[in-house]
Amino acid sequence: MLLEDLQVILKVAEFRSITAAAASLNMRTATASAALKRAEKSLGTELFIRTTRHLRLSSAGEKYIPLCEQALLMLDQAKQNMKGELDIIDGDMRIALSSDLGRNLVIPWLDEFMESYPNISLRANISDHNIDFYRDSVDLALRYGSPNNANIYGFKICNVPRLLCATPEYLDKNGTPKHPHDLASHNGLFYQLQEITHDVWDFSQHKVSFKIKMKGNRVSNDGDLVRRWCVAGKGVAVKSALDMSNDLLSGKVISLLPEFSPTATELWLIFPSRQSITPAARLLRDMLKEKSKAILQQLIEKGIVDKSALI
Repeated sequence: MLLEDLQVILKVAEFRSITAAAASLNMRTATASAALKRAEKSLGTELFIRTTRHLRLSSAGEKYIPLCEQALLMLDQAKQNMKGELDIIDGDMRIALSSDLGRNLVIPWLDEFMESYPNISLRANISDHNIDFYRDSVDLALRYGSPNNANIYGFKICNVPRLLCATPEYLDKNGTPKHPHDLASHNGLFYQLQEITHDVWDFSQHKVSFKIKMKGNRVSNDGDLVRRWCVAGKGVAVKSALDMSNDLLSGKVISLLPEFSPTATELWLIFPSRQSITPAARLLRDMLKEKSKAILQQLIEKGIVDKSALI
């Protein structure tokens, strides 16, 4: 039996769908279906019971799949251990990145990474939509917010303060807010995700919360575009300190209401399975931590964010 056929079997068992398994493995549905048939013929039994609408494990499949999974995991671990001992860093890195952070910070970092490890190849999926590892055919994703799925594996890269930002030119024309309630007279620049416009901004001061319903004339599902509008002086925006770091450090935009903190977030490197955490992925994790820490340190030295960001 081919090793590739076993990998198809596991994906079909995971998704209960040949089509979804094929998409995850970046192959045609017909190819995945043929692999499954070959495996079942080799074993002399059906691993799945198929109906017109559903696919489920047969009794034989329920016994075979866990053993198959253990065997492939051992083979993969042996392969990764061998590469680690030989200092071999290679492979196809399929990574999902958010639009703003990805384009303006992480892609240049990945260029450096690939210069250090020339046997790495890159496939970058840049989008702000919620990541689906199987639909999007990626092996790892860099995302804001801690994973809320127990089946997702990940490494926290850093804490990420969020800041209220605007240009000096915008503030000269419209005034500088002194309190979150003053934002009612300002033009908000909004991020939209899954048809939900994030136009209610949360701030806190000494454990007192302020929830501000903003008004604005610009909305986008692309975080980078929201940043560009802010830098162009079109209004005020609440953004990640990392996303805005270059503009903050250059003075193109300034942080407002520093004593009133927007809700902070975290940056995580996440994976769909332990098998996806390769030696290359661990090195990438270390580089992301180092690069992010360096940016936060610069923002702290400039007095833009609090030193607690590095805790």
